[in-house]
Amino acid sequence: MASYTVLFKIILVLLSLSDSAVHVLSLSFGINYGQIANNLPSPSRVSVLLQTLNVSRVKLYDADPNVLQAFSNSQVDFIIGLGSENLQNMKDPLKAQAWIQQHVQPHLPQTKITCITVGNEILGGNDTQLMSNLLPAMQSVHGALVDLGLSKQVTVTTAHSLNILGNSYPPSSGSFRQDLAQYIQPILSFHAQVNSPFLINAYPYFAYKDNPGEVPLEYVLFQPNSGMVDSVTNLHYDNMLDAQIDAVYAAIKAMGHTDVEVRISETGWPSKGDPNEAGATPENAGLYNGNLMRKLEERKGTPAKPSVPIDIYVFALFNEDLKPGPASERNYGLYYPDGTPVYDIGFKGYLPQLTFTADSNKNNVSLVHLQLSDLSYCVLIIICLMPLNFGLDPK
Repeated sequence: MASYTVLFKIILVLLSLSDSAVHVLSLSFGINYGQIANNLPSPSRVSVLLQTLNVSRVKLYDADPNVLQAFSNSQVDFIIGLGSENLQNMKDPLKAQAWIQQHVQPHLPQTKITCITVGNEILGGNDTQLMSNLLPAMQSVHGALVDLGLSKQVTVTTAHSLNILGNSYPPSSGSFRQDLAQYIQPILSFHAQVNSPFLINAYPYFAYKDNPGEVPLEYVLFQPNSGMVDSVTNLHYDNMLDAQIDAVYAAIKAMGHTDVEVRISETGWPSKGDPNEAGATPENAGLYNGNLMRKLEERKGTPAKPSVPIDIYVFALFNEDLKPGPASERNYGLYYPDGTPVYDIGFKGYLPQLTFTADSNKNNVSLVHLQLSDLSYCVLIIICLMPLNFGLDPK
């Protein structure tokens, strides 16, 4: 595996030096790299895909060492996840420190881990024990980072669903659910204290799916529309995502904080769904994500926060065939597992397909052929003599 990783890095260097290489601008968004599937390419191949896309920020839902190793020395910033099942243990400072020593420290500094999410959408669920454990676990993990001298480079947060809002319309009247105030208030104080962001998973698709007759499709797809005006602030909104973000900011302000930044840890649109999932088509998914990309390139804020550029992680990199739930859950990917784009949104990445011709008598690989099918050219890496162990005595 180490030899393969070296090979991929050589390939990237060759591509960057090639006069024929296609250069793309650095993308202004992060990507969620989920792995609930049985047909995904190896992390080493994914690292090539994302680097040819110039994606510089990746969010994981775990701390998969294979992924973190594959991206070593790649200059990609990682958010890693600490699963909800670990919250009880993470309340113990010693166990939190042990987790960081096992899952974070071995990869630093060669892999840029900049944030840990503790749990995912805990407050949007119904497990009150998890809710009670959330902040103590976040505090314990942060404390362990401080003790290990890592708190300046690795922040601690958690991601929430929009279900934590009790009201979101108009955006300036946004407020959190009363039953969650006891959890959210101290979490906001924690964010302000350690200067970490408040993460929200925001999906205008859900609003449209639930009320397709009332929610204008153009409003959720960033297309030209009359929009809506906040009756309190007189601010005009031409898309739902901006309104959702500002509703969260208003809810935070209502709890006495103007010192916590909101970032979008997930947003996306499914390309396929069940018959009762209105709007889940490749055309709409392409419009949502394509228009979102163009919006992010402008590096503007929302109507209520015009000077704070929107920070977003798109969901998701691949379709994930083992995700439970409705069909849409398995069809949020920008790419199929074979590296083919699900729809065209104006940029392309290249997932290498490796074909090895091995001569077992000589115990080496005689040819490696890198196929980049979407390029207008083919890159041939000529002989790579890499010793492999095929169960023969290398002597």
